[in-house]
Amino acid sequence: MDFKDVINGRRSVNFFDPQRPVPDELLEEMIGLASLAPSSFNLQPWNLILVRDPERKRRLQKLAWDQPKISEAPVVLVVLADRSAWQSGHPVVERNFEEMVASGRLGRDQRQWFDDARMDLYGQSLEKQQAFANKNTGFFAMALMLAAKHLGLDTHPMDGFDHQAVRELFKVPERYWIPLLLAVGYFKAGETLLPPKWRKSVPEIVVDFESG
Repeated sequence: MDFKDVINGRRSVNFFDPQRPVPDELLEEMIGLASLAPSSFNLQPWNLILVRDPERKRRLQKLAWDQPKISEAPVVLVVLADRSAWQSGHPVVERNFEEMVASGRLGRDQRQWFDDARMDLYGQSLEKQQAFANKNTGFFAMALMLAAKHLGLDTHPMDGFDHQAVRELFKVPERYWIPLLLAVGYFKAGETLLPPKWRKSVPEIVVDFESG
């Protein structure tokens, strides 16, 4: 599918066909494509909880403004942003360093620089840690939606949910933030897809605070 078709065709749909499951291999391909999203220091501070079980989806729906699409979509992804993924000792951090040494991007004697740079960029405050996790996971989440559309799937991102209650339901460790839930499936035939919402124009998006 041409990228213009993907970006123009992606919509946050409200009606999913509960009788049409998403094959495991298609979901795996979607996640694999999204994993190529850009990531600071390649730290990839994202994880997913896959919710397919009808009872678990019903319980999740009650915590998310009772949105029916959570139960109707074949799968709902709980998107996680790991606020600790910059820290020394984290498995991804350690693998990244070893991979960079193996590829010649860094020398083993540059480990202190590698640690100091991450601390300076992401670890100096809780605000920086939160921004690091959410920014990178946001890249991944958008890539998930575009990959889904490319593969013929529809999605709907949701931030209307009780964060703490969802954390408790799925026993999510404290180091993770939950930026969004993402319903994934196929648009239900016979329902009406509303026209696309308005978007700011390019002149409205581009700003210059120095002139004038």
